[in-house]
Amino acid sequence: MTNYSNSDNPFNDVNLAQKFTWAKKREVEKKKGISAAESARRDIARREEARIELEKLTKKRAEREREREEREEELVRIQRASEQAQLGDWQAQEEEFYLKQAKRRAEIRIKSNRAKPIDILAMNIKLIAEDTEENEEDEEEDDIGLEIDVEEPYTIFDNLSLEEVQELLHDIKFYLSLDKADQTTDFWRAMLIVCEDKLSELDSSRAEQSVVAPHIAQDIANKLAGKSHEELTLLQGQIQRKLAGGGAIDVDYWEALLKTLIVWKAKAKLNMIHQLILQKRLEQLKMRQLKEAEKEKAELAAVLAMQTLDVEGDVRGLREINEDDIEYAQEDEDLGMDGVAPSAVPYDRAMSPEPFDTLAREDQNLAIVDQWDDWAEILEKRGQVLSKQFNPKKKSHDQDTGEQHPDDDFVSKILFDKEAAKQLAGNEEVFNVEASLQRQQTYMWQDKYRPRKPRFFNRVHTGYEWNKYNQTHYDHDNPPPKVVQGYKFNLFYPDLIDKSQAPTYEIIKEPDTNDTVLIKFKAGPPYEDIAFRIVNREWEHSHKRGYKSVFDRGVLQLHFNFKRQFYRR
Repeated sequence: MTNYSNSDNPFNDVNLAQKFTWAKKREVEKKKGISAAESARRDIARREEARIELEKLTKKRAEREREREEREEELVRIQRASEQAQLGDWQAQEEEFYLKQAKRRAEIRIKSNRAKPIDILAMNIKLIAEDTEENEEDEEEDDIGLEIDVEEPYTIFDNLSLEEVQELLHDIKFYLSLDKADQTTDFWRAMLIVCEDKLSELDSSRAEQSVVAPHIAQDIANKLAGKSHEELTLLQGQIQRKLAGGGAIDVDYWEALLKTLIVWKAKAKLNMIHQLILQKRLEQLKMRQLKEAEKEKAELAAVLAMQTLDVEGDVRGLREINEDDIEYAQEDEDLGMDGVAPSAVPYDRAMSPEPFDTLAREDQNLAIVDQWDDWAEILEKRGQVLSKQFNPKKKSHDQDTGEQHPDDDFVSKILFDKEAAKQLAGNEEVFNVEASLQRQQTYMWQDKYRPRKPRFFNRVHTGYEWNKYNQTHYDHDNPPPKVVQGYKFNLFYPDLIDKSQAPTYEIIKEPDTNDTVLIKFKAGPPYEDIAFRIVNREWEHSHKRGYKSVFDRGVLQLHFNFKRQFYRR
């Protein structure tokens, strides 16, 4: 029953195969009248029961082993599923990170005027992406998307070389593998079809020999170009049924037609997406114009309120600008500093630079450029720029036009009158004495803008210093001489070209004396540098002591007091 032998058994019993005879049991059975045949029959029945019980135990043990293996397999499967789910989340997050980095690189290249074709496509499709509404707080990115040209996406392949199309194909596959949105996926798939068709057209090694005559292929393209996406889909189904039905048909022709139809179907899909892009872009332009209008309305209301409450005199010119003022603003570039047209100055030879007979040592190794060759190179580069479709637009600034607003001087006068309308404190006096700089200032931008001095309204703070000496020799009835205790400078730059750069100041020591120094203010075009002579003492730079240095809404405010001097023995 157990298949054990005398030499191979776990009990180390050399007599295992021999039958055991229970002599005492046999004697007891004889005394009870049980015959040998009956005893043998009972032994056989008992061995059968033992065999059956052993089989049951073996079967239960096998079932337990199988259940244990199934539980272990289930635990392993659950753990593997959990790891796969976690790995899937990590993979999705990694793909999302790579996609954001790719879009960020596209924005950087567009802002630096070195955009690639894939950057233009990525910024256009960003307008209809599902997460566009979530990213509307980033106004800079929206402005980048609104600055580039929006044309049919497949026109970007015009004037591209074979290497550029291959690079664009690689970039499209990269975006297609990362961008999982439905609309963007359809866009990249359609672009991939058109790009592969363009690549087969440019690459002779990939181009297949056409079975259709060129004039027939052109006629087919003209017919397919005017159909919508739904019509092309219906026609594609008809061609596929015709090919599947068999019969006497030109299989090569219909297969070539089907291949051409798939390309035009992708272009029709891109046209549909292009219409959505134009619609989204129009909505964003309207929203931006509405925000700009509200901002200008609020600024105008603030100026009008300031005009009504704080400014004395007749300021109706801000609300009504007559035709004479408009003509004056248009002719302002031809007027001098005092508003009078300068008289013509006769030509003098000193106005032109003197030619050099010899070159300096550091200039002798420079390359010589012919005037006409340089001009031809410039024209060629301009033609290359005009022929490409993905050149990003540059931001237009006021400094590019060089024009001035007709009410700039008026706004400056309003700011000046507002500051002058404030009452002087008992220990303050007007300090509007400008100091002349030692040498004439020249600016790199003075040929483009008319330099002019900014308006200013300054105050000086004077008072008594009751030190030990003054307390001994003076009293309140006979006070000591007043000394300067601080200054308040208010300079107005409403027409500053680069408003992101605040004006600066510097202290210039005078060579003749140590009692006074010059404080020089520099703002940039179109304002000249201006300086004032102040007392040479140490400043208090604590806000609690009255220090203030702020540039806001075109007004530079610099307020400071001097440190008090205490005399001790």
